[in-house]
Amino acid sequence: MLTRMSSLFLRTLREDPADAEVPSHKLLVRAGYVRRVAPGVYSWLPLGLTVLRRIENVVREEMNAMGGQEILFPALLPREPYEATNRWTEYGPALFRLKDRKGADYLLGPTHEELFALTVKGEYASYKDYPVVLYQVQTKYRDEERPRAGILRGREFLMKDSYSFDLADDGLAESYRRHRETYIRIFDRLGLRYVIVAATSGAMGGSASEEFLAESGTGEDTFVRGPGGYAANVEAVVTPAPPEIPLDGLPAAQVHHTPDTPTIETLVDYLNAHTERTFAAADTLKNVLVKTRQPGATDWELLGVGVPGDREVDMKRLEASLEPAQVELLEESDFARNAFLVKGYIGPGALAANGIRYLVDPRIVTGTAWVTGADKADHHVVDLVAGRDFTPDGTIEAAEVRAGDPAPEGGGVIEAARGIEIGHIFQLGRKYTDALSLDALGPDSKPIRITMGSYGIGVSRLVAAIAEQAHDERGLVWPRSVAPYDVHVVVAGKSAELLDGGEVLAAELQAQGLSVLLDDRKASPGVKFADAELVGVPTIVVVGRGLADGTIELKDRATGERSDIPREGAAAHVAGIVRGA
Repeated sequence: MLTRMSSLFLRTLREDPADAEVPSHKLLVRAGYVRRVAPGVYSWLPLGLTVLRRIENVVREEMNAMGGQEILFPALLPREPYEATNRWTEYGPALFRLKDRKGADYLLGPTHEELFALTVKGEYASYKDYPVVLYQVQTKYRDEERPRAGILRGREFLMKDSYSFDLADDGLAESYRRHRETYIRIFDRLGLRYVIVAATSGAMGGSASEEFLAESGTGEDTFVRGPGGYAANVEAVVTPAPPEIPLDGLPAAQVHHTPDTPTIETLVDYLNAHTERTFAAADTLKNVLVKTRQPGATDWELLGVGVPGDREVDMKRLEASLEPAQVELLEESDFARNAFLVKGYIGPGALAANGIRYLVDPRIVTGTAWVTGADKADHHVVDLVAGRDFTPDGTIEAAEVRAGDPAPEGGGVIEAARGIEIGHIFQLGRKYTDALSLDALGPDSKPIRITMGSYGIGVSRLVAAIAEQAHDERGLVWPRSVAPYDVHVVVAGKSAELLDGGEVLAAELQAQGLSVLLDDRKASPGVKFADAELVGVPTIVVVGRGLADGTIELKDRATGERSDIPREGAAAHVAGIVRGA
């Protein structure tokens, strides 16, 4: 059936929505693809749903081609499986929790490792049943504290999650490799510019983990890359530690009166004005106090984090390093309860004396000398040497990562960029199969603990990620693989001859096997052209005044190139362009 804009459920907008921050959000709303229902919750209108389904089909085709078998779980899930793996508490406030009328606890599924593992446990018993890959395309729910950017970060979203089940670690490695190659094929078909970066596993658990990031300046994820192909999410960057320095001959630590110097900047200025030495922020040791709480615990534990003074603590890196613990900065009431913490002048001494765990940046190695707090107002210690004057409890990746830092692999330095997470693959190992006792009987009738992999793709997020990369100042510019229609026929006039000409051409294009959107509205050509560019179908055909001379206009939405072609044989010509002939 031919789609006519005169009857299509569509209303385009000329102004950006007031709450829109990023291009994809603005354009998907303006072009009538989605509509906001509540914070982080969106309806998919006909054009948007068509794009979503086309992306979903690409994902499904490639998952089937690699041997995945599709199933579907409910979104409403009981508490017990998540309690068994401790994720009922580990997920914290991100879970949508609810009770039924009998008081039983349920949740809206954010991810389904537990259900997949329990299902395999219930169906398979022998080593002969493995390996197996199962997947679903299903709506997920996460109670985002600050949903933003439209469908890029919502509370309800469509996701493909697949899971591999293998008898041994080498089988898991092979399943991981096959998923990785499948993801490459999926994102290549979708026309995305993306990078594959090393990542942390977070609440998912497991060992090996990689993210697929669509390159975009509006992305929430910072990643770095360096020479030799190194790439990592900023949370997964490992700081190269400098060599240790011999302690012999190093100057003794000295306490200096440094009035009104609670910040690194004021401290450096004071020392440079009142001593014969020259100091920089990188010579200082900044000690940041946070409190942590393990899932299910009620009490908070203080933690000191030491980083070079020229860097800030990156809370995302700190949280990733301390996962699954909850992390918060200290409040005034926390300082009041712990009088030994002198704000602006905290040093390692008071932390050690009061049993506070102290973790430092990997650059703070034995023999390095620092200027840091003396645990007394208006006082600092100069030449406090790690490994001699203080001994940290360990290292932690918490300091901000900057362009120009040494690359962890391959030498050289790193550069920073931003991206949108579109896929994440994990080698989970046996975290969930241990918790749920998923075994197979081996050939010797002894149990073999199954090992798992988890592999996710944000299907609805892909709509926005593609839109972030595929737009210009006039509107969306969809790749052919996901566009809602192959061809957009614009009737540039209101005469019966032009309307009939548009109808006939649209029918011929449809007969060529193309999907066609026909703008048959009684609107001005300017309005129609603006909407065609906003909607973003890659090939636009204009039926206008040239029809009387036997020509129509062809426009490439991506390049802006226009050309007049003969009306005779136009449908076959356009079909050849669409199919890449």
